[in-house]
Amino acid sequence: MSQVLIIAEAGVNHNGSVGRALELVDVAADAGADAVKFQTFRADELASKTAHTARYQASRTGEAEQLAMLQSLELDEAAHARISERCAKRGIEFMSTAFDPASVLLLERLGVRRFKIPSGEITNPLLLRAIRACDKPMILSTGMCNLADIEWALAVLAHPNEKKPRYSPTTCSTLNTRVTLLHCTTEYPAPMEDVNLRAMCTMRAAFELPVGYSDHTLGLSVPTAAVALGATVIEKHFTLDRSLAGPDHQASLEPRELEAMVRAIRDVTRALGSGIKAPTASEFPNVAVARRSIVACRSIRSGERFSAENVTVKRPGSGISAARWDDVIGDTAKRDYEADELID
Repeated sequence: MSQVLIIAEAGVNHNGSVGRALELVDVAADAGADAVKFQTFRADELASKTAHTARYQASRTGEAEQLAMLQSLELDEAAHARISERCAKRGIEFMSTAFDPASVLLLERLGVRRFKIPSGEITNPLLLRAIRACDKPMILSTGMCNLADIEWALAVLAHPNEKKPRYSPTTCSTLNTRVTLLHCTTEYPAPMEDVNLRAMCTMRAAFELPVGYSDHTLGLSVPTAAVALGATVIEKHFTLDRSLAGPDHQASLEPRELEAMVRAIRDVTRALGSGIKAPTASEFPNVAVARRSIVACRSIRSGERFSAENVTVKRPGSGISAARWDDVIGDTAKRDYEADELID
């Protein structure tokens, strides 16, 4: 199995500080993540003055209005450039979620390798078309979605120049090297009973596209389980300190936890193997130790026929396999044997 793409989701956990954003890059690189992802937006284009914060956001920020909260978390182009440069220096992929066409262009100028489309924007054709125009791999998060919502977004991505694109069985075939679908539960933290991890497998079967998982649960068990179910991408929020004020810190991993998650995912990826059922190289030395051979259970003289009275099966397994019992019984001994001697 190819290596799972692990995205350490810094998001807005920099709290508007470029210095903290750079620290987050270092933490993600030190943890062994493949990419570190931020969020790129223009607050006044993302939310109106009447947009309220979600319950979890209000409880962590004290802000009732989204616009005020987002303005405090917005990073300008110069900050993005510094973060991108730090990523290049640390050898980790720079990613950011764009929330508007202008932010898509900013990220394109910075040379991002791929685009992440967040769950909340899956019904936004303006953003979908802007990202599709960049002609780069896309990761589409599907929190709050049913299959019809995903079909609509895939149709837009497959046919961006059509006013009312329609999904068809051939839609995904035009996107199979471009789009990865992420299962997601859009709540922070996400309750275990709402994770529905099998929905990731449902999406893979329905759309025949690579799938992954964007995790908002507490702990490491769910993203690790997602890898065992075939996730090719794992995204997980992390923070420098879970006690910091801000909308996403509480549902994020701290640095040592992020390291532990990366290790666990790498272990599971290695453990999944090829799927071919065959003895491994590490098993071969144990065959003789664990299996049985046909041995004499008493002295046998040359010319005597082998029977259940004079042979049995015992370890080691380095002689004639016990599986050949029926072949040996009735044959004639061609030499003398002592008790416990391997029959040859």
